[in-house]
Amino acid sequence: MRKSAKVKPATGHPKLEAGCGNVFADLGIANPELALQKAKLVQRIRGAITEKKLTQVRAAKLLNVEPEKLALLLRGQTQRYTLDRLFKFLYALGQDVEIVGRPAIK
Repeated sequence: MRKSAKVKPATGHPKLEAGCGNVFADLGIANPELALQKAKLVQRIRGAITEKKLTQVRAAKLLNVEPEKLALLLRGQTQRYTLDRLFKFLYALGQDVEIVGRPAIK
């Protein structure tokens, strides 16, 4: 978990700090890699819903979730969803899901 103090240089502007590439890690969120992957899947789900021109009510029915819960998911509240369930949502929306494993870049 990274914490940085906002330091104002003599110019009066806040000091900027480069992120690590994962906003969830920068914010100190638990399991930042999982949070990032879920966020990417939600983006794909949102895109598939938009592409199919579905209302949230129709999309929720297709995904077998309550419209209110879908609305929360699409606003980034992913805590109650596993990666597997998000993959199933994509499949239900007519998307292929491909999982690729490769060595980590260090």
